[in-house]
Amino acid sequence: MGEREWDWPVAELTALRLGRRLGVRVPASRPHRWSFVHIVPETPGFVIAHWEFEADRLEGHDHDLAAVRLRRAAAADEAELLAVLREWQLPPDRFRSSWDTVDPHGE
Repeated sequence: MGEREWDWPVAELTALRLGRRLGVRVPASRPHRWSFVHIVPETPGFVIAHWEFEADRLEGHDHDLAAVRLRRAAAADEAELLAVLREWQLPPDRFRSSWDTVDPHGE
């Protein structure tokens, strides 16, 4: 991946700095599942979590019943956040504000 892929888009970096959650849909481990990674700003730093959901449970209010957290990481600052995203091979420009995704954990 090129270095430009690891630059934060201004709108998303600003959203994180304002305490807003970001999310991205990623390939699921099995058919009929949806998978998301989201970044949640916390004091101090960020929590990065990879969740997977049964697709047929995303409608309605019981989507968390079949949710599985596949991995989780904490980052103390923006540099550590970028290091986690590099390790997970998720360039920052793939992330959007949660309300712009179909992430059931979006706000």
